[in-house]
Amino acid sequence: MVEGFTKKYGVHRLVYFEQHGDMYQAITREKLLKNWNRRWKLHLIEAKNPNWEDLYDSLF
Repeated sequence: MVEGFTKKYGVHRLVYFEQHGDMYQAITREKLLKNWNRRWKLHLIEAKNPNWEDLYDSLF
């Protein structure tokens, strides 16, 4: 495992994700979201996943 954000902060649940048509769209969106403040990010998560359920299993 590569050490990074998830290991440092003990992240164990996937509560939000987006799918994009290609890598460039995804990178552009990620850069945009990184500039958002915490309140905006929480609102984005809660709009799609109000119970903060783990979405990992829904990917497969």
